[in-house]
Amino acid sequence: MTQHASDDPNRQRGGVFRRRTPFASTPGTGTTRRTRYVDDGHLVRAPRDTSVDDAQAFTDEDDRRTALLLYPSPTPEDVAELANTWHLHPLLVEDLLHAGQRPKLERYDDTLFLVVRSAWYVDATEDVDFAEFHILVRPRAVAVFCQDGRWIDGLDADDASGAADRGEQTLLDDEQLLHHGPEAIVYRLLDAIVDGYTPVLRGLDIDREQIERQVFGGDAAVTERIYRLSQEVIDLQQATSGLTEVLASLRDGFRRYDIPAPLQSYLQDVADHLSRAEVRVGDLRESLSQILTVNGTLVAQRQNEDMKKISGWAAILFAPTLIGAIYGMNFDNMPELHWAFGYPLAVGGMVAFALVLYIVFKRQKWM
Repeated sequence: MTQHASDDPNRQRGGVFRRRTPFASTPGTGTTRRTRYVDDGHLVRAPRDTSVDDAQAFTDEDDRRTALLLYPSPTPEDVAELANTWHLHPLLVEDLLHAGQRPKLERYDDTLFLVVRSAWYVDATEDVDFAEFHILVRPRAVAVFCQDGRWIDGLDADDASGAADRGEQTLLDDEQLLHHGPEAIVYRLLDAIVDGYTPVLRGLDIDREQIERQVFGGDAAVTERIYRLSQEVIDLQQATSGLTEVLASLRDGFRRYDIPAPLQSYLQDVADHLSRAEVRVGDLRESLSQILTVNGTLVAQRQNEDMKKISGWAAILFAPTLIGAIYGMNFDNMPELHWAFGYPLAVGGMVAFALVLYIVFKRQKWM
């Protein structure tokens, strides 16, 4: 039976994939895979050059064992090796080979497939970046594919001095939780992703406040910034709403797959944090929509004021232009054409008309 999620937080527990050096295993040639073993909730050293077959043999020996396979930079060869050992469905293999998917949950026989997206805020460019993770969950085994080559916090997932050394502290440090099997590792990963949305929302809130000041300050460049920030918020909303449906699907399977009560409570806590984040994202999007409306109104008002000034100056210049046009026709039989006071009177009339109109428009606040 296949379950589908949609196409598409308030505490921190440290960086994701932080590991303790004694338990690290060296990946085999041609792969970036890192293998971690859990035996009855306790971490054990994975042998050097551990393969997927070796990991499965380890878990097959005891139902209380779990293997975690991390793929910082997955390759087609990695997918092929895992598919061969785990006998993955062809459609699932195709999904693993293609990134750029929205959050979803699907089940292929005894394998649960999740697509989730983490987010982090880039202050220098005022952008929100995302990383896509494909997660496979089987009895006694979990595989995590970092499709963008980055961990949850945006660091290079294959950097041995950075994110690659940040695994076990977040995912594998709670031995009491790890007693409940591979689902515990998945829930910790989802929790870390949801926690990562909080600083993103904080950065977006700061941008929104700055935009509000720009709008009321009359900055002409603020419209483009509003549109850009709105796009970032929409992308984040797609990630959070999709993950909400993924969590809902996981909770629907609690009874069917006999998920332990502690894990149910843990996932409910994650869902509560995600719900708060999703509400904040919705409020932020609505706020930006209102700001855009206000900005359009203010721009229209400024344009109206400009049109008033233009119309006022056009009216002021009209009277002198009219007098000049009449006396510039040079007809022989025009009255006052040869009058000695005609020129100063015409000029005076031009100035008087212009001055009167200027005073009138000034009182009407058109000037």
